Amino acid sequence: MSKPTVLLVCVHNAGRSQMAAGWLRRLAGDRVDVRSAGSQPADQINPVAVQAMAEVGIDIAGEQPMLLTNDAVQAADVVVTMGCGDACPFYPGKRYEDRILEDPAGKDIDVVRTVRDEIRQRVEDLLDTLRSE
Repeated sequence: MSKPTVLLVCVHNAGRSQMAAGWLRRLAGDRVDVRSAGSQPADQINPVAVQAMAEVGIDIAGEQPMLLTNDAVQAADVVVTMGCGDACPFYPGKRYEDRILEDPAGKDIDVVRTVRDEIRQRVEDLLDTLRSE
């Protein structure tokens, strides 16, 4: 795989997937094309997620929740789902990884920091697998 496209998906595309996209862009640089989407996108990014990411020097404030489309899934090499359930389309032969992560919506900053840090670890693990392909 030369330059993989990773699609990060959660329900609202306002917290988990946006934080994961921020980490992936930071840690992978231009070695990975990063996309994110949600099965039921929110109107805006979770402000507490924005705050938690800003604490580690990653700005996701300008991101906009996007609707998950079949085209986005088909264009991805890896689809990482984070709690979107059965709403995520499945295509045989596509690499999927399902991550069970607490939804940061409505949570205080301490909970969101924990989610942020867990997401970083999972993004690092994903990058390790992409390097070995």
